[in-house]
Amino acid sequence: MAETLAVVSAVASIAQLVDFGSKVLLRLSEFQSSVGEVPKTFQHVKAELPVLLDTLERTKIAIETDSIRDETKKALLPAIEGYRTQIESLDIAIGKVLPLPDDSWSERSRKAISSLRQDGKVKKIRTDLQGYIQTLTYYHAAASSTLRSRIETLSLRPTPSSTVPFRRDRDFVDCDILSEIRQRCSQPASRVALVGLGGVGKSQVAIEYSYQLRKRSPETWVFWVHASSAARFKKGYRKVAQRLKIPGWEKPESDILSLVSNWLCDETNGRWVMIVDNADDPSVFFPQESRDASGDASSSSGPLAEPLSVFLPQSPNGSILVTSRNQELVHRLMESASDIIKVEPMDQGHALALFQRKLRVGTSFDAHDAVELVKMLDYMPLAITQAAAYVSQRAARTTVSKYLHDLGRSDKERASLLKKDVGDSRRDGSASNSIIATWQISFEHIRANKPSAARLLSLMSLFDWQRIPESLLDHHYQEGDMKDGFEDDIYTLCSYSLIRTNVDGNGFDMHRLVQFSTKTWLELNRELEIWKEKYVTIINEAFPVGRYENWSTCQNLFPHAELILEYQPTNKVYLEHWSSILFNAAWYADDKGSYSEAEEMSRRAQEGYRKALGQEHPSTLTSMANLASTYRNQGRWREAEELFVQAMETRKRVQGPEHPDTLTSMANLASTYRNQGRWEEAEELFVQVMETSLRVLEPEHPDTLTCIANLALTYWNQGRWKEAEGLFVQVIEASLRALGPEHPDTLSSMANLASTYWNQGRRKEAEGLIVQVIEACLRVLGPEHPDTLFSMANLASTYRNQGRWKEAEELEVQVIEASLRAQGPEHPDTLTSMSNLASTYRNQGRWKEAEELGVRVMETRQRVLGPEHPDTLTSINNLAVTLKSQSNSNEAISLMQKCFRLQKQVLGPQHPYTKISLEALNEWADGEI
Repeated sequence: MAETLAVVSAVASIAQLVDFGSKVLLRLSEFQSSVGEVPKTFQHVKAELPVLLDTLERTKIAIETDSIRDETKKALLPAIEGYRTQIESLDIAIGKVLPLPDDSWSERSRKAISSLRQDGKVKKIRTDLQGYIQTLTYYHAAASSTLRSRIETLSLRPTPSSTVPFRRDRDFVDCDILSEIRQRCSQPASRVALVGLGGVGKSQVAIEYSYQLRKRSPETWVFWVHASSAARFKKGYRKVAQRLKIPGWEKPESDILSLVSNWLCDETNGRWVMIVDNADDPSVFFPQESRDASGDASSSSGPLAEPLSVFLPQSPNGSILVTSRNQELVHRLMESASDIIKVEPMDQGHALALFQRKLRVGTSFDAHDAVELVKMLDYMPLAITQAAAYVSQRAARTTVSKYLHDLGRSDKERASLLKKDVGDSRRDGSASNSIIATWQISFEHIRANKPSAARLLSLMSLFDWQRIPESLLDHHYQEGDMKDGFEDDIYTLCSYSLIRTNVDGNGFDMHRLVQFSTKTWLELNRELEIWKEKYVTIINEAFPVGRYENWSTCQNLFPHAELILEYQPTNKVYLEHWSSILFNAAWYADDKGSYSEAEEMSRRAQEGYRKALGQEHPSTLTSMANLASTYRNQGRWREAEELFVQAMETRKRVQGPEHPDTLTSMANLASTYRNQGRWEEAEELFVQVMETSLRVLEPEHPDTLTCIANLALTYWNQGRWKEAEGLFVQVIEASLRALGPEHPDTLSSMANLASTYWNQGRRKEAEGLIVQVIEACLRVLGPEHPDTLFSMANLASTYRNQGRWKEAEELEVQVIEASLRAQGPEHPDTLTSMSNLASTYRNQGRWKEAEELGVRVMETRQRVLGPEHPDTLTSINNLAVTLKSQSNSNEAISLMQKCFRLQKQVLGPQHPYTKISLEALNEWADGEI
C-alpha cells in the first residue's frame, strides 16, 4: 500500500514540477526580452530547461503505464525532489534580476548589475539540473529498453489455443455435469476429477467442456495430457511446451516437465485449463510401488524418481480437470472428496437420445426395441455408441431388432457383439472402442496390483447383480491362509467403480454388463469353470430347504440360486451340490406360488441328480416328486399323476412301503386323484397313508397333519361337511401347537374350515374366519399367492351369498386379475374365480354378462379338465341356471339334465351338488326327468 502511495505521489509531483518549470521558462523569456542581453548562464538554463521538462513528461507517462519497474519508480523520487529544489532556487534568482514594467532606470541598472552577481548561483543550479537531466534520461532510456523488450516478447508469444487432439462430437448429449465442471473450474487453482467406469463417457464430457470453454473464453489456454503412463504424460507435456514455444523445448536434454510446470506457475502467462485424461495408474503420479510376496502392493524401499504429481501446479490462474477410473488415485490428487464428480451411466432418456443420434441417418427402429437395447447395455455410453455403429455399418443386413435378439441369444453371441471394435475418432488411439476390452484393461490392472481384489471380483461376477451378500464373500475367495484384507479389496473394486455398496449397506451391487465382461475375461483366461464350482459350493452351503421357517433366508438368496441354472458343472460332486441348490430353491418357489420357476428348477434338479447319483437314488426320487407337485399346482394333473406313480412305485421297491418318503408319494398321488374328482380313490389312499403315518410317525408330525388335512378336503369335495369340519378342527389345533398361527399349513386348514362353515350355511362364522386368514396370508404370503387368492375368493362367495354383490364383484375382479398374472388364464383356480364372478353377475340380473363368462369357463374347463371333471359339471349347472333366469327354459332344462346325469355318475346320487341339480329339474319340469 505504501509503495502504491509513493508512486501516486511521484506522478503528482512530476505534474506540478512540469507546470512550475514551464512558468520559470516563461519568466526567463520575459527576462531576456526585457534586458536584451542576459548572462550566458541564464541563456544556457533557458535552452536546457525544455529538455528537462520533456524528460519529466516522458518519465511521468512511463510511470503511469507501468513501463518501468517499481524499484525504479522509488529510485526516481529523490531526483524529482532535487529537481524541485533547484527549480525553486532558479525562480528566486530570476525574481531578483527580472525588471518590472514600473521599475526606474536606476532600478533596472541595479538589477542588471545584480544579474551578474547571480550568475554564479545560477551556474550551480544549472550544473545540478544537468545532473538530474542525466539521471532521468538514463532511467527513461532503461525503461524504454524494458518496454521494447516486453513488446518484442509479447509479439513472439503464441495466441492462446487448445491442444485437445479430438474433434468435437456433434452427437454429444448435454448433461448436468458440464455446468458443475464449469462452476468448479472457475475457482482459482481448482482441481476437479471425473471418476467412473471405463466407457461411461468421462473423456467425452471433458472434450465437450474444452470446446465450450474455448468458445466462452478464447483467451484461455486448454491443454490435453494423456496420463495412462509416465511416457504418455511426458509426451503430452512436450506437446504443450511446443505449442507454447517455451525456449529450449526442442532440446533433448531439456527438463520438459519443469519447463511446462514453471510456465504454468507464471501468472503473467494468463488463464489456462489442463485436462489430464486416463489417470488410472497410481505409479504414474507417485513413487513406484512393488508387490510383496502375497502379490499385493507395498511401497518400495529403494530410491524413487520424483513423482509426476509435483508437476501438476496449483497456480491461481489455472485449473486441472482429471478423468480416471481409479477413485483411490484421484483422492490423492485432489484436495478433498468434494473435488470428485462421480460419472454414472446415463438415464434412459439420455441413453435413447445418444443411440438415436449415433445411428446412421434414415435408420428406422422400433422404440420399444431401442428401450430394451439401452437397458440391456446398462445405459453405458460406449456400449450404446458401439451398438449404434454396428447397426449403422451393417444397415443392409442388420436391424436394431436383430441386434437386440442376437445380444440376448447366448453369452457367446453377446460376447462376440460386445467385443467388436467399431472405431471412434474421439477416443485415444491406444484405447479400444469395445466395452469388454475397455473394462478388461481395468481387470488386468487390478490383477497385477491387487490380485486378491481380482479374485473377489471374479467371485462376485457369478452372483445376481443386486444385493450380493457380504457374508457369502468374505473368507470365500482368498487363497491359502490369506484370509485378511477383505475391506481393502472391496475398497479397490469400489474405487474402480466396478461395484458399489447397496442402499442397505449389507451387500453390494454390480452393473450386469460388468459382470458379463468379467465372466468373459475369466473364460478367456480359462478360469470360469473354477469360479463356477466355487460359487456352487458357496450357495449350496448357504441355501436352506424351502420350508416356511427358512423363507426369509430363501427370499434373500433366491436370485443368486436362480443363476445356478446357467452354471451346471460336469464334475459329479459339484453336480450333486448344484442339483441340491435347485431342489431347495424349487421347493421355496413352489410354496410361494411361483410355479414356472419351480417347474424349471425341479426338472433340472431331477436331471442333475439322475446323472450324479442314479435314477433310483432318494434325492432323484424326491426331486421327481417335487416336479410332480408343481405340475399338480399348475392344474396339470395327468402329468403329475404319472410322475407320482413312478416315484411311489420306485420308493416302495427301494425304500419300503412304510418309509416316510413312500408315504409322502402316496399322499401326493391321492391329492392328484382328489384334484381330478376321483374322490373315492383319493379317500381310500388318504386313509391308508393316514393310518400308516399315525403308526410309523407321530400324530402331530407335519406329514401326518398334511395327510389328515387332505382327507378332510376329500370329505369336503364329497359334500361330507361335518366329517370334514371335525378333521379340519383337529388339524388346526395340532398345527397351532406345532407350527404356529401364521404357518402356511395352519392358514390353509383355517381357510378350508371356513369353506366348510360356508357350505353348511354358517355364513357369519365363515366370514369371520376367512377375514382372519386373509389378513395373515397378506402378511405372510403376499397378495398374489394362490392361498391368499383362494381365501379372497371364499370371502367374495360369502359376500355374494349375503346379497352384498358389489363387494363380491370388486373382490372377485381383483382375484381374477391377480390369478391371471400369477397362474395364467387356464389354471383351475383362475377358472373358478371367473365362474364365481359369473354367478355374481347372475345374482345382479346381468344375465348376458353372466352367460358369456359362464360359456367361456365351461368350454375352457371341458378342454383343460375334461368333460366329466366336477368343476366342469359345476360350470354346466351354473350356465343352466343363467339360461333359466333369461326364460330360456328348454335349453336350460336340457343342460341341467345333462349335468344331473353326469353328477350322478361321477359324484354319486347323494352328493349335495347332485341333489341341487335334481331339485332344480324338479322345480323347472314339475318333477319330470
